[in-house]
Amino acid sequence: MEKTPKGFRLHIGLFGRRNVGKSSLLNAITRQHVSIVSEFAGTTTDPVEKPMELLPLGPVLFIDTAGIDDEGALGELRVGKTRSIFERVDLGVIVSESGVWGEFEELILKELVSRSAPVVVVFNKIDLARPDADLVEKLAKDKIKTVETDAARSTGIEDFRRALLDAAPEDFINSPAIISDLVPPGDMAVLVVPIDKEAPKGRLILPQVQSIRDLLDGDSYCMVVKERELRDALARLNRPPAIVVTDSQAFLKVAADTPDDIPMTSFSILFARFKGDLAEQARGALAIDDLKPGDSVLIAESCSHHPIADDIGRVKIPRWLTQYVGGKLNIDTIQGHDFPANLAEYKLVIHCGACMWNRREMLNRILQCERAGVPISNYGLVIAHSLGILERALRPFPAALDVFLSSGRRT
Repeated sequence: MEKTPKGFRLHIGLFGRRNVGKSSLLNAITRQHVSIVSEFAGTTTDPVEKPMELLPLGPVLFIDTAGIDDEGALGELRVGKTRSIFERVDLGVIVSESGVWGEFEELILKELVSRSAPVVVVFNKIDLARPDADLVEKLAKDKIKTVETDAARSTGIEDFRRALLDAAPEDFINSPAIISDLVPPGDMAVLVVPIDKEAPKGRLILPQVQSIRDLLDGDSYCMVVKERELRDALARLNRPPAIVVTDSQAFLKVAADTPDDIPMTSFSILFARFKGDLAEQARGALAIDDLKPGDSVLIAESCSHHPIADDIGRVKIPRWLTQYVGGKLNIDTIQGHDFPANLAEYKLVIHCGACMWNRREMLNRILQCERAGVPISNYGLVIAHSLGILERALRPFPAALDVFLSSGRRT
């Protein structure tokens, strides 16, 4: 299970003051010395990630953070990194020394609750003190599970494990499908996979692999072809496939070669639904109609791959947008978990499919854009709209298609 991609793991963040035992708790639950433990406050300087299998829940990613009360200039940087973890945790753990609860713990609780993340409170070091009974009762009334531990001696760790299982969000346990809900058992999907510089040698890219696995899990099957073989492949079938899915870069040719009565979309659009909010990102794609030369656009990638010649995010999408708008745009590109605070200066944010992330982090980015009043879309949606085929690419998704049709635009 160590090879399970991060995006498929339940992200569990450990938050609290310095030296309350977060690292000891992580070491105890994983039964490994993952984080350095010291009697000196502030030993953990950067978030420490540990993937593991937490039965019976499945693959999880624990994230041990620096103390939220860190001091000084360097401490402020550590706290900044800790705060960024809030955006991607599915479940938050607040670790407090028994008998200690104040503004720092309330701040963490507020941050997690504001993001609708379930919370478990761990009162650690119970060998030194016990938690306040009134506080425990108050948290229970707010439906927040509490656990008492002595992590250094592994006391209460099984209670902590059960609390995590009980608090796991329903949408992780019953995760949405990528494509299998669009292809009935026994039916076929045709997947169009261009083999170019973007495709790793000897491998397929992650969304393609995950789509194939999702189809197999749904008792469906698939045919994988390159774009130039699609027309011949369809002609060889004795019945039409349930759907054709393509890499967005081959959208025009695949649209031309796929009969209009066969549903068609892209991997990127599938992942806009799987990882985020497809209807909201479809609405965001329409914002390219309002762009003017000189406007600022942010292109965001979840992974930190090394850019190549003719890169989709740095070359192709900027080129297509320039042609669509009829003039040069100011385009910024970011990678990884950092997201600018000054979103309001952009007219549009265009995001990758976020295949490396969990869904919560992508939904948090969408929420940040909504708060800033900035439309956000997705590579495949923007490409489809700029090529005039967005309506067709959205047909498999009625709710998102309604957003497009209600705009009064047609392609």
